[in-house]
Amino acid sequence: MNHQPTLFVCTACGGKPPIDGGQRQGERLLAQLQTAHQDAASADFVIQGVKCMGVCDRPCAIAFVAAGKFSYLFGDLPSGIADLSTTAATVLECFGQYCQHSDGLIPYRERPELLRDTIIAKIPS
Repeated sequence: MNHQPTLFVCTACGGKPPIDGGQRQGERLLAQLQTAHQDAASADFVIQGVKCMGVCDRPCAIAFVAAGKFSYLFGDLPSGIADLSTTAATVLECFGQYCQHSDGLIPYRERPELLRDTIIAKIPS
């Protein structure tokens, strides 16, 4: 079992793949997050795609999970092509905060604005 903090990204978010063979919104967000993570050369957490998080009415969805910490589920993240780099940077900033808190709790006022009102659930460890 992996004990590193994990950032899960729903790859099914955004519905059916475009007819032109393009990616779903969740797949694009995952790719952008992975690229930004590699560029930062940080190995202290994992980014992993999952097929569905069950919040299809609130795409794009991500989750912060780590052993012994609260878990967070976020949805409604901007995932249009023009928004991807900003969304990815903001998610990684907040996930960094999550990793630094021993219990995973990120006070509302400390979260980036994008992730203040997009929270779906905060689940105890």
